[in-house]
Amino acid sequence: MPKRTDEQVGPGMEPDSNLPQPQLTDEQWLLISDCFPIRAPDPRGGRPRTNVRRCLEGILWVLRSGARWKDLPRSFPSYVTCWRRFVEWSKDGVWDQAWSRLVEQLDRRGDVNWEQGFADGTFAPAKKGAI
Repeated sequence: MPKRTDEQVGPGMEPDSNLPQPQLTDEQWLLISDCFPIRAPDPRGGRPRTNVRRCLEGILWVLRSGARWKDLPRSFPSYVTCWRRFVEWSKDGVWDQAWSRLVEQLDRRGDVNWEQGFADGTFAPAKKGAI
C-alpha cells in the first residue's frame, strides 16, 4: 500500500464562515482515515485522485443534508467524484468499518445508550394494498 501523504489524506479541516462546516473532527478522521483506500497512481497516467477526506466530507454533507448529489457545494470535489467514491466505498465495506470504529470510540467514552434505538423508514417503500 502506498504511503499516505498529507495531500491524499487531507489536513485538518478548519472551519470557514463561507464553507460548510466539517462533519468530522480531526480526532475522528485520524481514527478512520486508514479505512479509506488510497490507490496508487495509474502507471499509464491520468488525472490524480481527489483528496480522500474532502470526498468523505462531501459525501457526509449530502447524507446529513438530504440534498441531491448535484447540489453539493463547490467547496467539495465534484458531485460525480463524491458519488463514485460513495458507491465504491459502499461495495468495499469501508462504511461499516469506519462506522464501527467511531461507535466503539463513543461506547468507550460512555456516549452510547444501548437501551435506546430508532430506525428511519423515510425511504422504505410501501406497496399499495399491502396492508
